Amino acid sequence: MNWALIGASTIARQYLIPAIRSFEGSEATWVVSGSAGHAKQFAADENIANTTTDLAQALADPSVDAVYISSTNEKHHAQALAAIAAGKHVLCEKPLAMSLGEAREMIDAAKAAGVHFATNHHLRCAGSHRAIRQLIADGRIGEVLSVKVSHAVSLPEHLRGWRLDNPGAGGGVVLDMTVHDTDTIRYHLGEDPVSVIAEAASAGMGQGVEDSAMAIMTMASGIQVLSHVSFGHPFGKTGVEIHGSKGAIYGKGVIAQTPAGEVTLVTADGDEDISFPRHDLYEQVLAEFAAAVNGQPHQGATGEDGYKSLAVALAVREAAATGQRQHLNYGEPQ
Repeated sequence: MNWALIGASTIARQYLIPAIRSFEGSEATWVVSGSAGHAKQFAADENIANTTTDLAQALADPSVDAVYISSTNEKHHAQALAAIAAGKHVLCEKPLAMSLGEAREMIDAAKAAGVHFATNHHLRCAGSHRAIRQLIADGRIGEVLSVKVSHAVSLPEHLRGWRLDNPGAGGGVVLDMTVHDTDTIRYHLGEDPVSVIAEAASAGMGQGVEDSAMAIMTMASGIQVLSHVSFGHPFGKTGVEIHGSKGAIYGKGVIAQTPAGEVTLVTADGDEDISFPRHDLYEQVLAEFAAAVNGQPHQGATGEDGYKSLAVALAVREAAATGQRQHLNYGEPQ
């Protein structure tokens, strides 16, 4: 599969390009950026043949099978629609768009065009999270009672900038991190949040956007979920706790882009360390994307999954802004 990279981003450089090249016959053949100089330097560094500031030029290449969109958030909608219209399969970074109406248009356009459209919620493809999901499905902790997700860390220097000072580009910790927490929770529990309450703050890092947020989500079954996200916790560690009537699961350090962390099952019999495959998350994302392109069920995050994680993130922002509980209606784009 040949890829065009839309966005000369850090995530493309560190994770997607190596993952693409891990598959025989796959290559990133184009990089598209708003800056010609940045695109050329990125391409030279990563040994990519073609660069352009004109998305249409890359999309006109018949050898390009798929695009990976990792530009700033406000650009996703138009770029995805252009790629879909050109008959390309699309893997889009989260959040899919700035509004639910835009996200729905992207999903519907891909369906009408007969191309595959997916969201890069990479945590679904981690061995740790698949092990956690299986423990729940096997009834090892009984009935799930509550979940805590800790995603409060320090945003690395090289990822700052628009995430901290540009609401128009989709900056802020909620669109950056709460979407991941939401998708992970939905993946583990197999159900959707139906309402949220939240508070957000700008604790000195964010300029015009929130850099910390806490949300309590109520799932359709009544399970309560606490999500804590932050850009400004220099000693923070990520983790997931899932508490049940017969036990609990502790995933320490498992919210990561690498196959990191530990999973422990705690029951009346004591603590049990759970082993899991430590494969590359992005290679797994691409393998399952390719399988879906070839007609198999998509095991990763679909466009619909991206739509729902965006819906919850927007509801969290609204709840924090108004101080009022927000009820989720996934069928009504906003």
